[in-house]
Amino acid sequence: MTSQPQTAPPPDPDGPAAGILAELTAVLAHTLEVEPGRIDPRQPFQVLGVDSIFAAEFVAALNARFGTSVTAAALYEYPAPADLARHLAATGVQGRTEESGPSSPSGTSDGPAGSAAHAVLAELRGHLAATVHCDPAELDPEAAFPLLGLDSILAAEFVAAVNRAYGLTERPVTLYDHPSLAAMAEYIAGAAPGAAESLARPDAVSDPVRSDLTRDEVDVLLDAVRDDMLTVDEAVTLLTPRLA
Repeated sequence: MTSQPQTAPPPDPDGPAAGILAELTAVLAHTLEVEPGRIDPRQPFQVLGVDSIFAAEFVAALNARFGTSVTAAALYEYPAPADLARHLAATGVQGRTEESGPSSPSGTSDGPAGSAAHAVLAELRGHLAATVHCDPAELDPEAAFPLLGLDSILAAEFVAAVNRAYGLTERPVTLYDHPSLAAMAEYIAGAAPGAAESLARPDAVSDPVRSDLTRDEVDVLLDAVRDDMLTVDEAVTLLTPRLA
């Protein structure tokens, strides 16, 4: 008689992992495009339909939600949502609870810093929507950038737009450290003091491309990246305004 792999039962509804499991299940349901109620947290990820591609998307979205650095390999070590929720709780990850109050729609905190991040978030959504050609309202501020359609080339274009808007010199790798619009907004609010106030100035509105480059010239640069004639970082340098 062969034994079947056993996974732990779902966390206690009142336990510290319960809130994490609820959020984790919501992220997984969004990744798999199913209703959360259809996910049995005791079932292994593979049984739930998480293949290698979905695993990468799920882990990216999970890290954006919790600010963690989980890798796809963790889904083998903790093979079911209930297992992974317990692991996250044991490492100190906090789920959202009723006692902590409802989270803001953008995922940013309250207070002056949160207000600045809210303003920056609205601007970032506009830049990203223009980059991936969609309505800003369609962009989930807590979704990982790859889930919003941002590949390496579009990431370079998006970061260049952010640099123009806030006078920064960020590289596309910044999107790995701050993997969602909400996380990026909080980072910029701290990295560029007065960023929210600068958005109200007419001269703070940036063009889709650098003022001294035509749209055709930008397209040539992006084509050069696609053809491996330029690196992404080299293209960002060329797309970013030179300081006087």
